[in-house]
Amino acid sequence: MASTRAAVRYARAILDIAHDKGVSTPVSNDMTLVASAINENSELSTFIQNPTINVEVKEKALLEVFASVNSVTKSLFHLLFENKRFEILGAIATAYNQLFEEMNGMETATVTTAFPMTKELEAKVLTKILTLSNKKVNIKNIVDPAIIGGFILRIGDQQYNASIANKLQVLKRELSN
Repeated sequence: MASTRAAVRYARAILDIAHDKGVSTPVSNDMTLVASAINENSELSTFIQNPTINVEVKEKALLEVFASVNSVTKSLFHLLFENKRFEILGAIATAYNQLFEEMNGMETATVTTAFPMTKELEAKVLTKILTLSNKKVNIKNIVDPAIIGGFILRIGDQQYNASIANKLQVLKRELSN
């Protein structure tokens, strides 16, 4: 929990600096790259998390791996080096992108379906999103066969569950009462 709060504080500070310098969009692209690299590469994740590796080695490695990133992103690496907090880099990158989207009036809608979304289902979901949010929305699709059919839509702290599994659960509760 504490690392999450720390990650949000770091992300907010980096967003403020990037916004002041007019590079918040390139830094957002950098943070997307960093987050996906850490999430998809277990070796990189393990390397960053390993407390026995010297922080100087971590900083040099990150500057080499992410050589093409913006100077503001590189300054984040140096700040994490000074504070010995490289283990929260992935959380910082994720928090930065969430704060960046909020700043630009955008939200991410997570749609869980039993199978990859079709154009027809995406149109239904977009219709439902318009009733729940007045912001620009990016759709992220998660496939979970356990919901059987339909979809679960989550925007911010709101959730709309139109899954078959949920309807069966409601029916089961009604019949047992």
